Amino acid sequence: QEPLVESGGGSVQAGGSLRLSCVNSARRLCVGWFRQAPGQEREGVASISRAGARTTYADSIEGRFTISRDWNNNTVDLQMNSLKPEDTAMYYCAAALNCRATGLNSDGFRDWGPGTQVTVSS
Repeated sequence: QEPLVESGGGSVQAGGSLRLSCVNSARRLCVGWFRQAPGQEREGVASISRAGARTTYADSIEGRFTISRDWNNNTVDLQMNSLKPEDTAMYYCAAALNCRATGLNSDGFRDWGPGTQVTVSS
């Protein structure tokens, strides 16, 4: 399988939006987005099953992010709105075999991409 690669990161002001894409991921059974800020543990952000019927979000997202699949472009995207400075982190995508079993536990995910940096300024 082709490796997963993240794109779309950047720097925005608080309240702004970014759309991240995980390239080569649409056909994976379960795809998750994670983030890790300096000095902190990796945190699960959202995941989506292959059919898109099951999506899971971290409580910290508070309805601001939306995960979706784009079959035409073979990506899983993370639309991030109302960004806050605390959303600043390196964002990663990864694949798992089963979203229901794995949830947002990073131990269940593999084939991690190199990451894309998101910086939100106040």
